[in-house]
Amino acid sequence: MTAPTEQTHILIVEDDFASRSLLVSYFENEGYRVSETDHGESLVQRVLDERIDLVLLDINLPGKDGLTLTRELRAHSKVGIILVTSKGDEIDRIVGLELGADDYVTKPFTPRELLVRAKNLIWRVTDQPGKAETREKHLIQFEGWTLDCSKRLLESPEAVSERLPEGEFKLLNALISRRGQVLSRDQLMDAIHDREWNPNDRSVDVLVGRLRRKLNDNPLDPHFILTAHGAGYMFAGEID
Repeated sequence: MTAPTEQTHILIVEDDFASRSLLVSYFENEGYRVSETDHGESLVQRVLDERIDLVLLDINLPGKDGLTLTRELRAHSKVGIILVTSKGDEIDRIVGLELGADDYVTKPFTPRELLVRAKNLIWRVTDQPGKAETREKHLIQFEGWTLDCSKRLLESPEAVSERLPEGEFKLLNALISRRGQVLSRDQLMDAIHDREWNPNDRSVDVLVGRLRRKLNDNPLDPHFILTAHGAGYMFAGEID
């Protein structure tokens, strides 16, 4: 993973002044270029104009909330999005993932935890100086599909590429890496978020549904991602 530089641009969208100031200071001390705002007005245009790499987005904002902004951002940009949610916002977290957020953190969190998540996401959403031989090692091919792990790109047999949000990529990669093995929801949650979860968390089911749509996988008769009822999910595609 490359070290952070001032060329990596983070935008912190948080209406609480103390929280925003703490995060700005923390990320600047780590060497990132940081911008800040307390609202989401004109956020899409700002992300495009200022070449933002990652948005740390509080869900509970005045005016347009974080979910509305996530939908707008994802419709116009592939920028990395980490949602900041409250402990009781489980539904909002699920909706945020459905709308295209890459990850989320739950308040209260430590700046260190957010930094680690930001580093991991930035490394995936920004183009890495590339060594062709290294990139090839990160290509996974299955039945005409290609998953480029270095850029989180999923390419269809018709050569149509789409960058997967962080959660979808981690889930698909985890399933493929253990092809033919049923992975439980808690195993998949560990792979996606590296955090404890509760039995009512539907994040895995949401992400599986999104991946099936992108893989043209009929949920009533899936070919790639199979459901083991009461147990979890399994990848059944043939890997080249």
